[in-house]
Amino acid sequence: MLKKIIKGGHRKLSKQDHNDASMYCFGPQGARTSGPGPTSNVVVNHASRAPPIASGGPAAVPAPPPMGSVEPLPLFRDAPVTERQALFLRKVQLCCFQMDFTDTLKSVREKEIKRQTLMELVEFVQSGSAKITETCQEEMIRMISVNIFRCLPPYTGQENVDPEEEEPYLEPSWPHLQLVYELLLRYVVSSDTDTKLAKRYIDHSFVLKLLDLFDSEDPREREYLKTILHRIYGRFMVHRPFIRKAINNIFYRFIYETERHCGVGELLEILGSIINGFALPMKEEHKLFLVRALIPLHKPKPVTLYHQQLSYCITQFVEKDYKLADTVIRGLLKFWPLTNCQKEVLFLGELEEVLEATQAAEFQRCMVPLFRQIARCLTSSHFQVAERALFLWNNEHIVGLIAQNRNIILPIIFEALEKNIQSHWNQAVHGLTVNVRKMFLEMDIELFEECRRQFEEKESRAREVEEQRELTWKRLADVAAQRGGDDMVCVTDYSGSGSGSDGPP
Repeated sequence: MLKKIIKGGHRKLSKQDHNDASMYCFGPQGARTSGPGPTSNVVVNHASRAPPIASGGPAAVPAPPPMGSVEPLPLFRDAPVTERQALFLRKVQLCCFQMDFTDTLKSVREKEIKRQTLMELVEFVQSGSAKITETCQEEMIRMISVNIFRCLPPYTGQENVDPEEEEPYLEPSWPHLQLVYELLLRYVVSSDTDTKLAKRYIDHSFVLKLLDLFDSEDPREREYLKTILHRIYGRFMVHRPFIRKAINNIFYRFIYETERHCGVGELLEILGSIINGFALPMKEEHKLFLVRALIPLHKPKPVTLYHQQLSYCITQFVEKDYKLADTVIRGLLKFWPLTNCQKEVLFLGELEEVLEATQAAEFQRCMVPLFRQIARCLTSSHFQVAERALFLWNNEHIVGLIAQNRNIILPIIFEALEKNIQSHWNQAVHGLTVNVRKMFLEMDIELFEECRRQFEEKESRAREVEEQRELTWKRLADVAAQRGGDDMVCVTDYSGSGSGSDGPP
């Protein structure tokens, strides 16, 4: 009989896991016991960054048996077929032991036994040599929960730093965690898995805890989670609305509360595939998700970390339903960055992808505010912003839309084009502007000349106003000089525009 050791600082059971407390009762050789004898309880905690709750009273949860009691079990191939299910159950129970992976020299033998056992379980499920019984499936999912659902460590990296520029945090227990995730993945995708039975164990609580783990800093773990959640979404149709709503809530919290989450990019990758499968006509629920969650995701500071995946999702919506183009473009303009040039370049790239899927009617609804913003980008002192805006004219579809509506668009951007030619410091921007100007000239020479005439008249009026202002200042200076006196203020024009002032002589 295995001895039970009570340790201080045990974790308290959550409501969702109150049934887990009596799961792992070990008798001789790891067999389950029944009756009132001593038990070894393992708790499943929601993945969060809060420290575990300590409880030292009489209701404290007993710790697992000592690591020295972990002994290797026979291989599946060495066991008779009739005993393999029982052996599977014992191996699953052995893998419930929790070990300290922060110390590589601690419990080396036990860790290796557990790793080898996990590998055997993966191979057994993947081979499909025998159908796993309901009891074994339940035990297996509980073992998986014990191993993967844990309190995540505090953030280690700097805020809003590109993961490619910073060394990511790596989970010390990954050699074991990877095998547990692989086991779960093989179980979910196996053709032998009955989804009607499996949904009893892979329920809403299980899915929520999986989603909590997307905040892990280890990119390897997030990649496995992405694959597993996507497979669950594909096979368990009953969970689909719940998964979409849960992801929605994660985005809400990220946008409006924390602006910090490691797994936004991976969640958007899953959504990109989901959106691609939406049926037409699109449900109102999906349109609200676009307006309330996806478009506001352009607002947080770390948008550069997940913009590629976000842009793909947005474009998928427009390609699915072209009538959403006006909504998307106006949403982009609403969250357009004012001082972050790097974000502006990203927005212009996304805008081009959206415009490629935009039809003429939707384009006409938003083209006035759109090209007012593009005009501001054309004259940006940051050459990459101006250059990216001018690249829009390299797209044939966008040029076609502009040509159809040149009577409205050219007057909006003509001044920006002329100012670039006259005074922009970057030669590449100057050259691209000349090409765009020539394109409009070839489209409609009469419209071009009319715009040039209006621009010249506007410039002439501006010069007249400036001259009148200088003349007014000059008159004031002359009057002050004629009157003189200690109680008078003499206005002196140091800059040539009459903006200086001087005290009494």
